[in-house]
Amino acid sequence: MSMTATSPGIEATAPATPAGPCLILDDVAVMRGGRLIQTGVSHSLPAGHITLVTGPNGCGKSSLIRAIAGRLPLFNGRIQCDLPMVYIGHTDGLSPALSGRTNLANWAALYGYTYDVGAIAAALTALDATRFADVPIGHLSRGQRRRMSLARLALAPASTLWLLDEPNVGLDTASVALLDAMIGTHLDGGGMVFAASHLPLGPDMMTRNLVLRDNSDHNSDLTGAKA
Repeated sequence: MSMTATSPGIEATAPATPAGPCLILDDVAVMRGGRLIQTGVSHSLPAGHITLVTGPNGCGKSSLIRAIAGRLPLFNGRIQCDLPMVYIGHTDGLSPALSGRTNLANWAALYGYTYDVGAIAAALTALDATRFADVPIGHLSRGQRRRMSLARLALAPASTLWLLDEPNVGLDTASVALLDAMIGTHLDGGGMVFAASHLPLGPDMMTRNLVLRDNSDHNSDLTGAKA
């Protein structure tokens, strides 16, 4: 399955060879609120690896991830991705009135992924979320909601790019270990991860670091609004 481009500057191409980069950022610039918050971002990521994006609050980590996902148009540059993407933002994106199990099934159906009983059960087990899977999301704790949100990753195809925004925030130590194990398995299967986090994430030996600077003092206000 190939990605369909939904934003100017983002290209979908045929699958690359495992040795070459499957994600390329070329001179990318992104905006938020009419201001350029990052310019000249270039980076590449091959299959089986994770990029950990770090930097101060407000420097554009979330905006960059949303741009890769096609949810935010680029101001400049090019993004090329050879794998389908799964985006999990810093908000959980779950319906509070529905159970976690139903949320997982609905999400998988929306994107055309397998969501039979066995697949849903395996996804819940991956984040140790089975015992509260039938409770409405609105009744769960912050950490439980986050685990249910991340369980969606287990329903996606093996060869995908996981775009994760602060995935381990709100998780306890045991849940962080489960997420790291999921990431390790995903990378071993030829998947990729591009994540923003202030905390360590996934296997160190497969990690590439992308550090963003706070450019707010040097970037132009393109709206004419007062900063």
